[in-house]
Formats: sequence, structure tokens, C-alpha cells
Amino acid sequence: MYKTIHKYYLCILSNGYNGTLYIGVTNNLERRMFEHKNKLFEGFSKRYNLNRLIYFETFQYVNDAIKREKNMKKWKRQWKINLIEKENPKWNDLSKDWIK
Repeated sequence: MYKTIHKYYLCILSNGYNGTLYIGVTNNLERRMFEHKNKLFEGFSKRYNLNRLIYFETFQYVNDAIKREKNMKKWKRQWKINLIEKENPKWNDLSKDWIK
């Protein structure tokens, strides 16, 4: 019997360089970015046009992803910016080629 290995993602979205930040968790990053880019749901991300994936982490267990999300939401803004810019200094949209 094979065990299915799940993937969960913590993601940080923005509306531009040094812009508003959104932190969330999903089990399907490509689908979630499609939803954000097409503004399919009301709320914070639609209101602030948060449709650029600027950082993400992958987890095997959903509880680990949620724990990281809750912890990161308590961080100072500058800590989040430092994390983003370590991996993505120009705040490029990491999902720009995923959705046609």
C-alpha cells in the first residue's frame, strides 16, 4: 500500500514591490494563484489586488504550514521583507508563467 504524500504551501502575496502583504496556506498553490489573479473571492486580497506570489514554502503536513502561517503573521513587517528579499530581492511574481 502506498501512502500519498501531501503538499501544503505557505505563501506570501503582494500587489507590488514593497506593497501590501498577505500570508496564507493552501494545498494547491497554482489553483489558489488563479483564484487571486482572477479575484474570485471577496476579501482582503481582492480589495488590495494581492495577486503576485512573492514567496512560498512547502510542507508535508498541514499543521506545520498553519503553525508557520500563524507565527509569521505575528512578525514585524521588516522581518517579512527580509525573508522575501533573501529569496526574491526584486519581488518578482513567482507564478507569472503558471496561468495563461
